[in-house]
Amino acid sequence: MPFDPTDIALSILKIVIVLGALLNVTPIMVWVERRGSALIQDRPGPNRVGPFGLFQSFADALKFILKEDIIPEQAHKWLYTLAPMFGLLPALTTIAVIPWGLPFRLPAKRIFGRMFFEGDRIFEPIVADVNIGILLIFALASLGVYGIVTAGWASSNKYSLFGAIRASAQMISYELALTLAAVSTLLAAGSVKLTDIVWQQTHYFYIFNVIKIPAWNVFSPSMWLSFIIFVVAAFAETNRLPFDFAEAEAELVAGYHTEYSSMKFALFFMAEYMAMAAMSALVATLYLGGWDIPWWDEPQVWWASLLTMLFFTAKVVALLLVFVWVRWTIPRLKYDILMRLGWKVFLPLAFVNIVIVAFFVAKHWI
Repeated sequence: MPFDPTDIALSILKIVIVLGALLNVTPIMVWVERRGSALIQDRPGPNRVGPFGLFQSFADALKFILKEDIIPEQAHKWLYTLAPMFGLLPALTTIAVIPWGLPFRLPAKRIFGRMFFEGDRIFEPIVADVNIGILLIFALASLGVYGIVTAGWASSNKYSLFGAIRASAQMISYELALTLAAVSTLLAAGSVKLTDIVWQQTHYFYIFNVIKIPAWNVFSPSMWLSFIIFVVAAFAETNRLPFDFAEAEAELVAGYHTEYSSMKFALFFMAEYMAMAAMSALVATLYLGGWDIPWWDEPQVWWASLLTMLFFTAKVVALLLVFVWVRWTIPRLKYDILMRLGWKVFLPLAFVNIVIVAFFVAKHWI
């Protein structure tokens, strides 16, 4: 294909937008986590650094940058240093195949007497609209456990190793339930492409031929079980309470990152919140209609696309608030309950749900 600087410029613009949003997730969510926990526990929370403590996260970031970077004498230095990157990269890359807005036509403009580009273009708010979108997400997300396992082993600390072993068993167990729960959405859409899954949810169905309901997968009678399994498995995959056994401060000090300090520890922190954002975006895409605005047929113009981006962001923010609410509401489970729940409850239910959805698809009820 001929070299097209316009396409490259648009791709760079989309990458900058997504990376900018992801890099801002951590400081914002740290503040939300602290203020949210304070509200739930009836205490002030951060309120001294800036109005409402808004600058507290930036003060923490400065603290991490200035702190001494200590490497344990017995640690495997190369793997110890690379482990935070192993955890961060999957969270950064999975978001690339998630659509975050309605495509719109970008007309050619004449600037300084010259055409900016030849012919109209379709601007699709997605970094990489690949045909194997959701398969690529699961493949990349499964690599996140390597960062945790590498950190636990390379630290030469028994608590770090215990946390890494717990995390690997937990994430492998719940990846099965997570993947099988998502299969139902693929069956309904007839595609593994995330843009197709979103377009399939932009329609409507009627209850008693009166009430007009958006055809989001979460509202489908055959999908609510899949939605519950997927959301619970997402908590386990991101190591969030009540499934934070990889850290478990009361038992393992801080788990796999016990020996980490300075910016290496901050990278693990960033990876957790970025993974939460990516998983929230995936839940919104698979079950909550993605960028679709209910009861409104979006015209394919730039301002409608902007509204869909804002609506998609609102869905992701709402799901992130659920992560915070659950953390400060539900206590940590016992580890044997966690594993039993994954293998003996969620895995069989995910298989049953696939059969139910396949039956609905065969009957053309979806």
